[in-house]
Order: sequence, then structure tokens, then C-alpha cells
Amino acid sequence: MLILQRKAGEALVIGEDITIRVVSVDGTRVRLAIAAPEDVPILRSELVTATAANRDSAMEEGTPADLLDLLGGVLDHRRDDPGVPPAKTPAPTPVPPEGKED
Repeated sequence: MLILQRKAGEALVIGEDITIRVVSVDGTRVRLAIAAPEDVPILRSELVTATAANRDSAMEEGTPADLLDLLGGVLDHRRDDPGVPPAKTPAPTPVPPEGKED
């Protein structure tokens, strides 16, 4: 890892087409301006970490039965709670008798 010191207004160049300029320094906050080609992704490290954690949790597979058990516990809790109104089921659609159409 290369560690550099730069003052406000100074810059550094990475390769031929990436420039990072120190816009300002205010206490412990440093504002940077980054010029790079559009195809180069620029992400804050905490976003990369959160994305990786989200991806990892999405890959943890549960069986459908496990997921239904989990959901069933939520639904059972709702049924047992007198403060939660019962779920409404849609009324069945009437079926016209055969031979009679509008």
C-alpha cells in the first residue's frame, strides 16, 4: 500500500486516466474529486462491505419448509393477537350457470 500526503488543491494520478484531487480538508473530513472513465466503478468501502454481506446472506438457503415454518410463526402470532384484525379473504367470484352468458 502506498501512503501519500496531499494538501488541498493537490492531486495524484493513477495510470493514464484516473485523477484524484484533494478538494478540501476540514478537521477529520477530506473531500476528494475523482476523475475516471465511466466504466471504472468508484464505490465507498462501506458500500462494498455492505454489498458483500447482503450477497452472503442471500446465498444462505433455507428449505421451503424452514421458510414456511418461519412465516407460520409470524402468522400464528398475528392470529393469537386480539389487537390484530383477522386477514380478509376475497369473496369468491360467482360463476354463471352453464348456458347462460351475459
